[in-house]
Amino acid sequence: MRLRRITAGRSPVHGMGLFALQPIAGGERVIEYKGELTSWRRAAARQRSEVGHTFVFGLSDGRVIDGSRGGNSARFLHHACSPNCEAIETGERVFIHALTAIAPGQELFIDYGLSVDGAVTDELRTQYTCHCRASGCRRTMLGSNAASG
Repeated sequence: MRLRRITAGRSPVHGMGLFALQPIAGGERVIEYKGELTSWRRAAARQRSEVGHTFVFGLSDGRVIDGSRGGNSARFLHHACSPNCEAIETGERVFIHALTAIAPGQELFIDYGLSVDGAVTDELRTQYTCHCRASGCRRTMLGSNAASG
């Protein structure tokens, strides 16, 4: 029987987060981001969560994986400006890999690097405020190109 390596739990960053239960080595595949494969338009139309909070993962072909529909605990990954994990897209699938060694009890983070159409306003930056508290925090979940816009 294989031990569970990660679990969702209360996060000091926001709501639920994803935490290591066992040591995870740098470079190791941690979890697949699962959910319904759909269009941005369809996912946005049915999203009922609070502003700036989403379970949608964008793919390079313009579609999304909607973790709120058939998703798994990967949907609880939070953003951090200095993440310990990264998302690797393989076709229509996204896998989360550890960038560094992660000890039991540590929260797992990826850099959302969100992008938006049009001008980035102060209101938009506020909507996507980062709460990671890292020393080099950009203060937004928007990607570095969008954050400077």
